[in-house]
Amino acid sequence: MKNLLFIILIFILQPMQAQRTEIAWIGFEDLEDSLKVKAKPVVLYFYTDWCVYCKKMDKNAFRDPEVISTVNQDFYAVKMNAESTEPVDFEGQTFINEQAKVQRNGVHQIPQMLATREDKPISFPVVMVLDKNFRVEKRSFEYLTSEKMRLLIKG
Repeated sequence: MKNLLFIILIFILQPMQAQRTEIAWIGFEDLEDSLKVKAKPVVLYFYTDWCVYCKKMDKNAFRDPEVISTVNQDFYAVKMNAESTEPVDFEGQTFINEQAKVQRNGVHQIPQMLATREDKPISFPVVMVLDKNFRVEKRSFEYLTSEKMRLLIKG
């Protein structure tokens, strides 16, 4: 009887999972745990509350059914407010927003490390694709349409 119930639950829950209507975003702490269980590529999305293009991507590119499906199936997805003042524990280190102590809208250490470009100030939105070994494969520093987002995550 237990086996039958288990099989019924699988058939009920599987279509629900396949039809997700949003990306299953996680935090860096959850990412660390997930990577220990199964190595998988990662999509990182750094945004700010004041960024108009970030809001537009949230409403369009990150709501595209193909983008949602691809990201949820093939990647771990991490979304982070680049101006967060919350400490983040990752890989045995604690990362903080040092800039927030002395300036308004300071940028957290994690996006500073990963999204800084040579000879250019950091700008948002930032979408990054990392391989399963957490090495940067691609970085985008602009508004991405659904089509451009699909190209970025598919190769």
